[in-house]
Order: sequence, then C-alpha cells, then structure tokens
Amino acid sequence: MSELDRVLGGGIVEGSVILIGGDPGVGKSTLLTQIVTHLSQQQNVLYISGEESSAQISQRCHRLELPQNKLWLLTSTDIDDILHYAHEHTPTIMVIDSIQTMYNDKVNSAAGSVTQVRECCAQLVRYAKLNRCAVFVIGHVTKDGHIAGPRILEHMVDTVLYLEGESDPRYRILRAIKNRFGAINEIAVFAMTEKGIKQIANPSAIFLTNRNQQASGSVVVAIKEGSRPLLIEIQALFDTASSSHSKRLAIGIDYNRLSMLLAIMHRHIGISTYEQDCYINIVGGLKIQETATDLAIMIALYSSYKNSPLPIDLLVFGEVGLTGEVRPVADGEARIIEAEKQGFKTAFIPFGNLSKNLKSKRNIKIIGLRTLTEAVEKCNEIFN
Repeated sequence: MSELDRVLGGGIVEGSVILIGGDPGVGKSTLLTQIVTHLSQQQNVLYISGEESSAQISQRCHRLELPQNKLWLLTSTDIDDILHYAHEHTPTIMVIDSIQTMYNDKVNSAAGSVTQVRECCAQLVRYAKLNRCAVFVIGHVTKDGHIAGPRILEHMVDTVLYLEGESDPRYRILRAIKNRFGAINEIAVFAMTEKGIKQIANPSAIFLTNRNQQASGSVVVAIKEGSRPLLIEIQALFDTASSSHSKRLAIGIDYNRLSMLLAIMHRHIGISTYEQDCYINIVGGLKIQETATDLAIMIALYSSYKNSPLPIDLLVFGEVGLTGEVRPVADGEARIIEAEKQGFKTAFIPFGNLSKNLKSKRNIKIIGLRTLTEAVEKCNEIFN
C-alpha cells in the first residue's frame, strides 16, 4: 500500500514501534491483517491476538482472500510468553492486537490498567529496539478519541497513527499524529469494501463526488494535509433565527473561528447576522485546522446570504485577517496544480500567492485578492 508507506514516511522502519488507534470496528485489525499477510510472503511476520481466536483470524483472511500460509499466529495475552515466542522465531515484523489486553504477571493490576499498558508497551519497545523488529501496536480509544491508557504511551512509540471513520461509512482516513521518520498530519484515504480496505490514490475526487450542480453556499477550498493538497467542499447556510438567540453550528472547523469570521464580515462588508442562524459543514467529515479555509468559508457564507450560487469550477483559498486583508498561505502553487488536475477553471487566491510564473504556466484563471471587499466585488460580478 503506497498510501500507507507515505503516511509512515516512506515505509516501515526496522526496529520502529507504530501505534494505531481508532474506534471499535473502524478497521484497525482488518488493515493490519491485509498488510502483514502480504508481507509474510517475504518477511518473517508474527501476529499476536489477545482479542480474537486463531479460527476467527483465519476466517477473516479467507473472507478477504488473503494469503495466510506463511503467517505466524499466536493467541496470547501474557507479555512474557509473547516475547519468549518472539525470541524463538525472530520475526522482522510483529503485530500486537491489542495493547489493552496484554498483561505482565509481575505487575499487580488488571489488564488494561494504566500500569499494565505502560509496562507492556515498554517491554515491546525494548524488544523492538534490541532485535530490530518493527512492531505494530493496536490501541483502543476513549470517548474523546484519544488512545486509552497513559499519554506516555504515545511518547514511548516512534509513530502514532489514527484510523478515523468519518461521516461516510464507506471511507476511512489514516492520519499520522506523531512520526519520527516522516511528516505529521499526513493522511491516507481508504475505501471499505467487501474484500477489505482499498487505498484511494485520488482523494480529492472522492471528497467532491456528487458535486455536479451549482448551489448557493457551496465553495471548494484547497487545503494541505501533510504534504498532500486536497480539494474539499465547504457548505454554508443562513436561515432566519426562530428565537431571540441565533444559532452558530460549525462541523469540521473551530466554532470560535466561525464567530470571528462572522464578526469580520459584519465589520468590513456590513453583513449583520444577529437575526440569522448560521451553519457551516465540511463535506466528507474532515476536521480542518488550517487558516487557508477562511476566505472560502466567508465566500460560502456570502453566497448563502445572497442566495446566489457560485460556479462549480471555482476554487478559493486564503487566510483573512481581522482588518479584512487576505493573507497568503503556504504552498499556493501546489494547491493550484491540484485544482487544475480536477478541472477547475477559476481560482480566488491571496494576492501574495500570485506570481508571474504561477499565472503564466497554468491553464486556470487565477485572481489575486488583497482584501475581503475585493472578494465580495468579484462574487457580485459572478452573481450579476
């Protein structure tokens, strides 16, 4: 899986410990089973299961049509027995499913407790470094989405990956939160199929699926996730408030940032939203922290406020300051190149990202904007 290699920083590093977290049923075990069964054809791979029997894992491999003839499988939760077995078979890759089921007899507490998780992980890290064995550790998550157990668990390992099940049950996003061998916030997009998890090489096309007609309040923005530019649709909706207190709902972006952007709109283009309910949604279920979405959010809000649609082949990105200026963002050219690949014809970008080289070599009309007022004027030209 080239997508997984990119998230890991190029591939699996000898002696590294990789922690994979995610909600129950999101596909952690399925993903790792697919990976290690294929790797076992060339590598000595050991799969440790503390949650499923060998028959269950064998049935999964059979259902997914995976090669299992060379995969070493051990069902145990005793960390001493696991490491003893590993010393005998000297695997190059080992999977622990899951760390919360493991226990050490010398620790006087139940499996899954903070002390047990920390001690078992420390022994696995020690084994991986001394024997140059790459270890995948599956971890459960709590209600707030963090790995269950002590936060020191994430400090002990080399890489922390989260497999996220977004709003669309067909897709999964693997995100790097920590990586000593590559970039953080790198993502890979996978599709859930009857034959397991399949990688998606062009996620922008997936996130823009079914966007085939103009609609007010809809704008596409180019964001950066790690080293990859992605095109994401932002939807905005203004509606008359049903009570004296207007609602503000932001799905996929920070609520406080939405409040700030509404204040900027009121101050610089005179749009009052006190009697309007305001809703923002990032299509596809992504959670975006990047400020490059500011201009796209405000143009989507303006489009909804005017109840006037924008062209479906319009791309927008840029940060908006409190004084109403449109500020440049990093990697503007990479965002434009990705938009051009997806067939976009026009782009609203910060004037600071505009250059002769960018404008002359692209088959896309690029409009550089200095202020929010200029952006609104361009939108009004389209509406008229």
